[in-house]
Amino acid sequence: MTPPITTHQMQPLSPILTAHLFPKIDGLLLDLLRLLSPDDWEKQTVSPKWRVKDVAAHLLDTPLRGLSIARDGYAPSAPNIDSPAALAAYIDGLNAEGIAIYRRLSPSVLISLMVVACKQLADYHASREPFAMAPFGVSWAGEEKSANWFDTAREYTERWHHQQQIRLAVNPPNIAHPGIMTPELYNPVLDCFMRGLPFAYRNVSATPGTRIRITVSGDCGGSWNLYREERNWVLTEDASAQPAGAVSAEPTAETIIPQEIAWRIFTKGISRDSALSQVQITGDAALALPVLSMVSIVSA
Repeated sequence: MTPPITTHQMQPLSPILTAHLFPKIDGLLLDLLRLLSPDDWEKQTVSPKWRVKDVAAHLLDTPLRGLSIARDGYAPSAPNIDSPAALAAYIDGLNAEGIAIYRRLSPSVLISLMVVACKQLADYHASREPFAMAPFGVSWAGEEKSANWFDTAREYTERWHHQQQIRLAVNPPNIAHPGIMTPELYNPVLDCFMRGLPFAYRNVSATPGTRIRITVSGDCGGSWNLYREERNWVLTEDASAQPAGAVSAEPTAETIIPQEIAWRIFTKGISRDSALSQVQITGDAALALPVLSMVSIVSA
């Protein structure tokens, strides 16, 4: 007779506190930009539409826009946004406008303005009450309302992954020089991205008690466990927790993703076929594969 599986209350994931990391991540960005050669600025990134200078222009535009709206309450007129697709299209349009303006600047002028923008952005996020409500919800996690800590972590992932796009374009990965791919700077990005898993799996059916494990291999990674309850999926880091009805202590499916490509998967920076050739799948592939389609950015 198979002994019953011990169950206990699953604990939700802890908040991701990243405000203190903004000065460091953006300080490294400024150091990087100051080292770029004229040719480097025009190198192609993994984002098909953007070269290095486009990404740098975006990293200048977004904090200025964000501070104007969230800190200063200055919201320009916007069209009626009634769906995630409409929001993505609107954001994509704003991004294109900002890049068109700021890529006209010389690298020296762009960097000098970036110094000011980064300082004000870091000060703003440091001033926020982490558990108060943010002006906007994190849409890619399916939230209409989000706590400040989640909105700040979302902004941090933007600063990190766009900088990594530049690093990947101008200097291929080098194990001896990890850049910003360190546990301190990269693990919070992955943790934030994974908060989108229950929303990404919202239309994936499974028997209540099913567990899916998503692992990012490497010293910056970790494991996240997605459990199926009666009506929805619940995310936790606690692999020992078993929901009512669990049929096995082992996950039904597991996806192991190398840390070098994890951020690219969730930011549309790698094709599904290329990602699939580099990940490891065990168990039920129908449950393991949807994570490769998760997008943790707002983009059409």
